[in-house]
Amino acid sequence: MGMSSVWTNRARPAMKATNNKTNEKTGIMAADFVVDVNESDFEYEVISFSQNTPVVVDFWAEWCRPCKPLTAILERLVHEAQGGFRLARVNSDQNPNLALRFGVRSLPTVKAFSGGQVVAEFVGALPEDRVREFLDHIEPPSPAALLVEKASSLIASERWAQAEIIFREALDADPDNPNGLLGLAKTLLAQGKSHEALALVTSFPPSRSYAQATTLIPLAEEMDQLRRYTIGAEENEQIAAYWNAIRLAARGKITSALDGLLDVLRLDKHDAKSRKIILALLELLGDDNPITREYRKELSAILF
Repeated sequence: MGMSSVWTNRARPAMKATNNKTNEKTGIMAADFVVDVNESDFEYEVISFSQNTPVVVDFWAEWCRPCKPLTAILERLVHEAQGGFRLARVNSDQNPNLALRFGVRSLPTVKAFSGGQVVAEFVGALPEDRVREFLDHIEPPSPAALLVEKASSLIASERWAQAEIIFREALDADPDNPNGLLGLAKTLLAQGKSHEALALVTSFPPSRSYAQATTLIPLAEEMDQLRRYTIGAEENEQIAAYWNAIRLAARGKITSALDGLLDVLRLDKHDAKSRKIILALLELLGDDNPITREYRKELSAILF
């Protein structure tokens, strides 16, 4: 029983050859119901996969005696579910960074992912009825969550108008979706639609996205102020450069705005207003945008 509950790499190809039916609802091959994952493929096999189908991650180790019977229960139930969820097994000894990343302090630990997020978890070996109860409460990603994921990928390539349309579709289905609200606010700001964006970020619901939304508030306020602001002849060069950067941001020229604000900050690294706008613009681009890291480095070099 112990050997069958921990498949080897040699055993799995045989399983793939004999269990090749596909679940019609999920499109998951039976051979993919159970996968061994590591630090190099976790993002794809768990995080990305869970955008469509829940993934239950079993953190285990060879020396962990209660891990084997729990793994056997999970394997039996995942095949019984026929694609309702995927079981991903992580050898914690071989993948310590994953264990650290997800706060695994005791084995066995089981975490359920749906829509790219941990939605449920338990620690220790549970009897089968308790494991069934745990699995019954895992919900697949909603249609709104899938739309948000699609729109977020458009943000990474700065396709703001297209992303706005899809975020609005997602919010029609789920009006309180915090990731949808945050994404919509970003697309509005990138198109200079500051008034609606300001209303969104200043009334943002408590959620994991709340801190990101509040980071956008200074940018939304300054863009909104820009509609009523005219640079006078008495303004000095630094102030003029600051407002020119805000104007560029409102036109969707984010990198040009960042370059201008970094120049302003070089003149006065204690300029808190410019620093907050830079952080807001970097939040607007998101960490998936390849230029974000470079601008963060440049900002740190100026400040420190």
